[in-house]
Order: sequence, then C-alpha cells, then structure tokens
Amino acid sequence: MKKPQWHAFQAHPWHGVSPGEDAPQTVTAFIELVPTDAVKYELDKETGILRLDRPQQFSSQCPTPYGFIPRTFCGPQVAKRAAERTGHKDIQGDGDPMDICVLTEKVITSGNLLVRAVPIGGLRMIDGKEADDKIIAVLESDLAYGEVQHLAQSPRAMVDRLKHYFLTYKQIPGEGKRQVEIAEVYDRPEALEVIRRSMKDYQQLYGKAPARAKSPKGRKR
Repeated sequence: MKKPQWHAFQAHPWHGVSPGEDAPQTVTAFIELVPTDAVKYELDKETGILRLDRPQQFSSQCPTPYGFIPRTFCGPQVAKRAAERTGHKDIQGDGDPMDICVLTEKVITSGNLLVRAVPIGGLRMIDGKEADDKIIAVLESDLAYGEVQHLAQSPRAMVDRLKHYFLTYKQIPGEGKRQVEIAEVYDRPEALEVIRRSMKDYQQLYGKAPARAKSPKGRKR
C-alpha cells in the first residue's frame, strides 16, 4: 500500500494555494480581515504569515470579509485593462495579489482562512497611478447571497459601503489627501476578465505552480 504524502510546512497562502480548478468562475479566496477587526491585517509576502499592518485610522471598517485570490498578481495585463477602460495613462499594477470582498450572511469572526467564492463584479480603483481592483464575490452556497450572479442583484447599500471604505481607508489623519478614485463599477463578465488577467500576470512573473500531492480525505467521526 502506497503511503500518503504529507507536507511538513503549511502552504504559503499566496503562492502555495490554488485559485481553484474552475477559476475564475469560482475562486478560492484567502481572507485577511473581517468586519469586526479594529486593526488592519495584511499578508507578509515573504513568510505567508498575517501581520498587523496598522490600526484602523477612522471608524469605518470593511463591511465584508476581505482578502485576495491566491496565485494572482496585479501587473501589466491588469494595468492595461484599467487604462483601456478608464482612459488613464501611465497606469501600473499595484504589485499585489488580486483583492476580493466576499458577501455573506454568516458572521465570520476572524481571518486567516480560505473560502470558496463566486465573483459577481468589482470596483476598478485607481490609487495614484496604480490599478487596484477590488473583486466583489459571494460566498459559495450562502443562504442569503448564494444565488446572486451579478452585482446589480446585490444590495446597493452594501456596494455603497464598500465604495466608501475603499475611498477612505488609506486616508491618514494629519496627512495630505491621497489620490484614490473608483473609476468604474463593473459586473461579473468584467470581473472574470480582470481575474484572468491577474492569473496571467502571476504566471508571467512567477511561472506555473508545480503540482501538489493530494492529502487524504478527513477521517470519519
């Protein structure tokens, strides 16, 4: 009998986790922070460990679980799309994995976990001269949001809250106003195109990920 292969180390959330076999239609998302977090957590790119980035400077907090799609990168392909759609010139990718917000009726109390999510749209954010898209998705099989397929079907108030959060969360008291704008709000087809481009940007920079051995199924209880 062949012995199962085990991995001695936890996979890096950005590089060691698949975005999903059927990505971009349904994706794996790594959640960094949740609505109840009073500080902003962010993945340390070198170690793959969550680190405390900064306390939230204002009272506004992200209204949904928020993180990124593994093995994606906001590079030339994503930037080119942003320039084509907005008319902005000299746009670059922000050099981070693709951000994602996941709508769900469930209360998720902490981040540092993987979820399956279905993209329904996105916010094309321009931060200075950088493309910083925010994909909006719904938690797969969610009782309240699971049947939502397009951004227009989601509560408008939730989209407005997301827009407000992303337009203000980088503004630091006492410093000059940061140049941030949401140049476009787009639906599912464009969200899928943006994710595809971010996956291509990742492969061009890091190459294709090696196949990983499958772990045995969980033991019966």
